[in-house]
Amino acid sequence: MSDEPRSPAQLRWLGAAQLLDTVRSAPGITRAAAANRLGISSGSATDLVARLRQARLLDEAPAPAQGRGRPTTLLRPHPGGPLVLAADVRATGWRLAVAALDGIPRIVAEGVYDDAGLDTALGDLADAIGSAYRRKAKQVSALGVSVAGTVSDGRLVQFTPHRRRDVDLSVLTSKLPRRAALPVLLCNDATLAGLAEARSGAAEVAGTSLHLIVATGIGGALVVDREPVSGTHGAAGEYGHIPFGDPALTCLCGARGCWDPTVDGRALARHRGDAEPQDPVEYVHRILSGHRDAVTQRALEAVAVSLGRGIGGLVNLHDPEVVTLGGVGAPLRAAAAHAFDTAYRDGLMNFRRDSPPPVLDAEHGEEGPLHGAVAMALDDVTSPAGLANWVARQNF
Repeated sequence: MSDEPRSPAQLRWLGAAQLLDTVRSAPGITRAAAANRLGISSGSATDLVARLRQARLLDEAPAPAQGRGRPTTLLRPHPGGPLVLAADVRATGWRLAVAALDGIPRIVAEGVYDDAGLDTALGDLADAIGSAYRRKAKQVSALGVSVAGTVSDGRLVQFTPHRRRDVDLSVLTSKLPRRAALPVLLCNDATLAGLAEARSGAAEVAGTSLHLIVATGIGGALVVDREPVSGTHGAAGEYGHIPFGDPALTCLCGARGCWDPTVDGRALARHRGDAEPQDPVEYVHRILSGHRDAVTQRALEAVAVSLGRGIGGLVNLHDPEVVTLGGVGAPLRAAAAHAFDTAYRDGLMNFRRDSPPPVLDAEHGEEGPLHGAVAMALDDVTSPAGLANWVARQNF
């Protein structure tokens, strides 16, 4: 996330950044309620909102009447304000969205690919990013990229689903004008899904939460005070490569015994006696939507047991207030709820069993990484430094 403001221009926008963060976290908030949250007077709030309207950051609309008293207004993003682009690169497809300061992503392009088509897909995504930027060049202020791989020091160092190392993602900005100077923020999909749940999802009220997402394998993030714990190089949360799994199985990452291949569509197919699916997520949806015979139910229970036992171990490790489960993890758990609950509780230390942290379905579901990419990009744009840059670009 962005550094503390240092220059006078950045310090000038500190209060504005705090107000914008309040508006993002409480869509449709009134000016009076925002002032109360920030602990500032109504007069100060009026002056601050006026400055943000002039900078095309916030707009106002009359609030519904609430009886007697001075009328107030609802705060909302300015129609001419900053926009962010958010890309979500999955194991079998990609999407590109645009979002305003309200943080709501709107899909503008998408595509699918297979193992042989990753580089072509990245080129197609680059074309889409270039086109989206050109349509709103004066407003687009950052690009957030979620990717289903290991990210370290801002690089995709391992894309396990495709057995790729050190994937060059600089191609994503190759179709932008040289003058664009667009901040590009890269992060792992599970980390961003955890960010989304902590900011606007099932973990919004928790100070410490653990988010897990099941797609091709499992990953996650520990989130403390609305910020993911990313580690020294940004590569924390690779929970799928903890040896919670079967030592006889070799993971795509090259290690044996990883949790990854025991909790997703590949595990479900193996227990059912099917060939390994090319798209484990699509396979899970297909199996769950069809007839469940005894073999299928036993397969679902085996996956749920591995998932529950591992989550119990992570709760012992991290001590979260709540666990959120995204991707296809939630429907897999629901399909064998008793097996999951028993394995989860059996995996907990004795003292935790009287009051175990609840395991909740992620509110953003499979959209979590995209919402997280938007949030990451908006954090940059609405920081004091980002706001100072916005105003400088607009030549007010």
